[in-house]
Amino acid sequence: MEFEAQSLTCRRGEAIVLRDVSFRVRAGEALILRGPNGSGKTTLLRTLAGLTPAVAGKVTAPTEAMAYGAHADGLKAQLTVAENLAFWAAAFGTGPAAAARAEAAFDLAPLRNRRAADLSAGQKRRAALARLVLTDRPIWLLDEPTVSLDAENTARFAAAVQAHLASGGAALIATHIDLGLPETRLLDISTFAARGTPDRAADPFAEAVE
Repeated sequence: MEFEAQSLTCRRGEAIVLRDVSFRVRAGEALILRGPNGSGKTTLLRTLAGLTPAVAGKVTAPTEAMAYGAHADGLKAQLTVAENLAFWAAAFGTGPAAAARAEAAFDLAPLRNRRAADLSAGQKRRAALARLVLTDRPIWLLDEPTVSLDAENTARFAAAVQAHLASGGAALIATHIDLGLPETRLLDISTFAARGTPDRAADPFAEAVE
């Protein structure tokens, strides 16, 4: 599913952080957000997800088409991994088959009967990312998704994103990790800083180098 941001102005609290943010993400494509800490990557993702209203501009896709993966894992600590996945499958109306696919995508079968409270940071992150698979939503908005993941599970996550793109989905990912994804572009979010923006080329996009 293709979507577009058109002249977005975004705020963090009462402060304007980004102005005139415009880009398009095509079906089957991942757009990678880059920029230093505090440059507005999380602010943009929250605005796109509908969690923070845009000050100006618009997004062409509805928030119901988007799955947002934030810094927090969003797991219910006293539920097992399997119970967490079942809960979210029910919430999104995708059912047990979707929960099983999500479990397989992130190799959670050995952990399915373990409480979320007893998982390591990396295991919690895997369980949280598995939720994306079972949402059945075409647009993934991901904020530093590989935090706490080792190399093997970073590769597992990249494979899940690639499968999502291959099925016609799209992804916007804030990350400094090279995920090796096909059909990937980079967007330097600091280009749109509301204040103190350094001189840059008019086009902030750059093709990723494999």
